[in-house]
Amino acid sequence: MAMGRPKAELTLSEAEHAQLSSIARSRSVPAALSQRARIVLACATGETSTVVARRLEVTDATVSKWRGRFVRARLQGLYDELRPGRPRSIDDERIAGLIKKMLNRKPKDGATHWSTRAMAKRSGLSQTAVSRIWRAFGLQPHRSETFKLSKDPLFIDKVRDIVGLYLDPPDKALVLCADEKSQIQALDRTQPVLPLRPGQVERRTHDYTRHGTTTLFAALDAKSGEIIGEFHQRHRAREFRHFLVTIDHAVPKELDIHLVVDNASTHKTPMIHRWLLRHPRFHIHFTPTGSSWINLVERFFGKITEEAIRRGSFKSVKELQAAIENYIAEHNKNPKPFVWTASADLIFKKLENSLS
Repeated sequence: MAMGRPKAELTLSEAEHAQLSSIARSRSVPAALSQRARIVLACATGETSTVVARRLEVTDATVSKWRGRFVRARLQGLYDELRPGRPRSIDDERIAGLIKKMLNRKPKDGATHWSTRAMAKRSGLSQTAVSRIWRAFGLQPHRSETFKLSKDPLFIDKVRDIVGLYLDPPDKALVLCADEKSQIQALDRTQPVLPLRPGQVERRTHDYTRHGTTTLFAALDAKSGEIIGEFHQRHRAREFRHFLVTIDHAVPKELDIHLVVDNASTHKTPMIHRWLLRHPRFHIHFTPTGSSWINLVERFFGKITEEAIRRGSFKSVKELQAAIENYIAEHNKNPKPFVWTASADLIFKKLENSLS
């Protein structure tokens, strides 16, 4: 059998390994450079290009390219080669200084973050040059995102439990994801909505009149996507017990019910506990504290808000409830489940990567 040309041996000195590891973990260097460092580190362990490519989700050609570049030019080989054109007017030292300044200092005018105009004034570069450098390094000081890490001591156990229900539901049982969407407002615009026309989007007044609120209790069948829903004016333990009775009547008696709910106090009162003891086919699975994203019914709440509530105009609570009931009825005629694909291990890996 024909053999390919043998690859040059790739070995790393301690200094090279340390520097590559630092680049691979750094969040202040281009993502492409971090990936190249990971490729070289993986190749240095003796793994084949195919194995490295599969693990890092790149092509064999990409692995071979950066392995070869490193063998020929060491660390310098991982940086992009210069292209022909006008010589650079801003050297690496000045670029590095600008990036460090943006990451480590606040503007002196009291602003919470840098703008290209403020950084240009501070650094002496043009606003266009600052913008180009920020884009090249993936820096977006004008944007921010929110996050919340669960402090639940049983976080891992609860995630494995609920994800296991989604990916491998038990036999002769129904997995229902339940929650309450509280304080849904019946809002009526102060003037009639101007409908969509060619060349003109739908228009409505910014002000509105409130006509009361309602609370939607909903349970989503994780397998079929069907919804069991009912309305209450409040969302206490008493109303939740009433909803449990509704679920009990709606689900065939021969099926067990695995109910995914959050840690709201209304789900844990002695009243609810006693009711569950009298109905042993109900099995409660609590989501981790601060992790409502794992409850699939939240996806449905987002969908109904976007498609039936937010842009609606309702003159009464009854009109709002009728619109929601109609939406659920139409949804149940052709339900589609929200398919869960991520394993518990994949979730934990993503959380670990986001914190590293």
